[in-house]
Amino acid sequence: MDTGRKISGGRYIRSRKKKIADRAGQRKTVKLGNEKRKTKGVKGGNKKTFLLGAKFVSVQEKGKSKKLEIKNVIETPSNRFLARQNIITKGTVLLTDSGKVKVTNRPTQHGIVNGILIEEKK
Repeated sequence: MDTGRKISGGRYIRSRKKKIADRAGQRKTVKLGNEKRKTKGVKGGNKKTFLLGAKFVSVQEKGKSKKLEIKNVIETPSNRFLARQNIITKGTVLLTDSGKVKVTNRPTQHGIVNGILIEEKK
């Protein structure tokens, strides 16, 4: 049998060094407050925009898009402690002038906060 092969004939894959693309970045959180973005160079020479602070949410309503100011973070289903710290993630329920809005995207990945109206203000 060849050296470096399994009994079945398959090859053993040798381990390799760590590459820069493999390293984990710092955890990014979107906080309620002034708009703040950072741009980072990523694999392939592209650029990615991260949102770090948000003041407005873009709401889809009846085929139209509205820009509403965020008043407060009400709840975050994934982790209740994030709502206490005013951190915005996907699924977070926000309070706006028009009512409650649920975040439908990942703000740290897209650079903006999108949502849908789930409860209108009376």
